[in-house]
Amino acid sequence: MSASSKGTVLVSGASIAGPALAYWLHRFGFEVTVVERAAALRGGGYPIDIRGTAIEVVDRMGLLPQVRAAHVDVRRITYLDADGSPLGSLRPEAITGGTEGRDVEVPRGDLADALYGAVGDDVGFRFDDSILALHDDGAGVDVTFRNGDRCRFDLVVGADGLHSNTRSLVFGPEEQFHHYLGRCFAGFTMPNDLGLAHEGVTWNTPGRGAVLYAPREDGVLHAFLNFARPEPPFDAFRTPEAQRDLVASVFDGAGWEVPRMVAAMRTADDLFFDVVSQIRMSAWSRGRVALVGDAAYAPSFLSGQGSSVALVGAYVLAGELASTADHTAAFAAYEHRMREFVRMNQGLAAAGGAFVAPRTAEELALRNQALRDPAGLPGDDGRTANSALALPAYAHAG
Repeated sequence: MSASSKGTVLVSGASIAGPALAYWLHRFGFEVTVVERAAALRGGGYPIDIRGTAIEVVDRMGLLPQVRAAHVDVRRITYLDADGSPLGSLRPEAITGGTEGRDVEVPRGDLADALYGAVGDDVGFRFDDSILALHDDGAGVDVTFRNGDRCRFDLVVGADGLHSNTRSLVFGPEEQFHHYLGRCFAGFTMPNDLGLAHEGVTWNTPGRGAVLYAPREDGVLHAFLNFARPEPPFDAFRTPEAQRDLVASVFDGAGWEVPRMVAAMRTADDLFFDVVSQIRMSAWSRGRVALVGDAAYAPSFLSGQGSSVALVGAYVLAGELASTADHTAAFAAYEHRMREFVRMNQGLAAAGGAFVAPRTAEELALRNQALRDPAGLPGDDGRTANSALALPAYAHAG
């Protein structure tokens, strides 16, 4: 550790929360290493939203012009009945609570590239590796990596997502923190044969939903198939083929473009299958190890706020660590500042789920009524939640 460093920090995960945290830690004077199990920075992925307080974080990083340049400008979402007949169309902001002209939607890979570009020359990245074991002796953390290396750090932060390895190693099995929201989804890309551009189309029957999303005019559709299930389908996680079989069986006999979507899913090389869940924990740190982003408080995609909450959490955690030499006090202050913000944004998933992925005929009827009556839309709650935290101005910011 150099004489000017505030300490050494290992960050696990190089998606969104990890590089954002690395940026702020480096700017506040820490020596940072990021470990990522993938062999390289992962590009691509579906578009994600940056709203409310998170916009200010990106602005303070100097990345807002770059992020705005990548904005996909989706202008409408059209909702369809079971037979494919249109029920109505909405601006995305009416559902998400975003603010038109201020908030942005960007491909996940574009945001990851921007974050990495802001910090890649200043922080050490260990790709194609992960943490095998941690030993916190109170004075530091000894880390054994899967490649066999052993290193010692002052602090370790898990920014490794919903199924965090760091959380499992330090806090125990995921099951105790994992709150399943009764839905599963499969996401993949397919050719845009419908001529869609800057728009999305959503088809629903009770407990089943299909979305075709065309954020740009590039010939690519982001396809999503979501469905309700009382218990998580753990058997399907064994192999991608089991996942494809499960999704195909759920959507057997469905109308509209769903048969073509299922066929495309069968051969997609970018299929991502998971359950829709939140992570809820009574504490986000233990000893010299802390968690940030989805690893600590995943709100689920039904909230629309996963990336935004992660960006805010990374800034606050780094700022609190920079504000005191006592990591225990810093972790406590981080939790104190973030708890209510996280609670409000996790709370958006209930309304978002009923609107985006209604599970019952009653939920679907209420959603369709809300399409006709703007007072029933979930946007106002989202607008309140996504701006609920006033961003601190840490004195140690460079």
